[in-house]
Amino acid sequence: MVDEDRRAQAAVVFDALGLAYEQAFAGSAPRRASLRRLVEGLAPGSRVLDVGSGTGRPTAQTLAEAGHHVLGIDISPVMVDLAARQVPGAEFRLADIRETPLPEDSFDAACAYFSLLQMSRAEQTAVVAKLARAVRPGGFVALATVPLDLEDAEGLFMGQPVRVTSFAAEAFTALVRGAGLTVLAEEQALFTPGTPEAEPEPQLFLHCVREAG
Repeated sequence: MVDEDRRAQAAVVFDALGLAYEQAFAGSAPRRASLRRLVEGLAPGSRVLDVGSGTGRPTAQTLAEAGHHVLGIDISPVMVDLAARQVPGAEFRLADIRETPLPEDSFDAACAYFSLLQMSRAEQTAVVAKLARAVRPGGFVALATVPLDLEDAEGLFMGQPVRVTSFAAEAFTALVRGAGLTVLAEEQALFTPGTPEAEPEPQLFLHCVREAG
């Protein structure tokens, strides 16, 4: 699948899911623990980039309510509209992280919760490196993925056809370290989305820092 097809498909999938995605994943305790860890490390009024911001909840909402300046970007017009209405205290843009210029050292933190999975491995590697450069030295990067060794695999996600690419846990962690990030905390968990047909899925959460110097 060419990159443009992959991007178009991702937008279509999440346009179709809308609030159903939020409802299915709202109960993820590991994700909320990751968010708490991120918030606890931030200075007041930090500038945070939320990649694949979805409906704005819980990530952008949690950060905005903690007093931080949040920029959320997503490739789904439906998701951007939902987020803007649900989290008026944050800013949301319709954009593709792969094409969005990010000045170096322009954020205090960045997060990408499960928003890399419909990118190729080369794109995921490039995006993680891009986020590492975008945060200032000493800034944090929070990442979450499904740690399976998959490349352009066909499947169904909440009834929507998708093609998924991912890395096994050790390979993803190595990718992150290769981007110049130090992993401060790593958590693996099984989570069952709140939909009738859902099965438990593995999740990997990394809390990282861009070292100074």
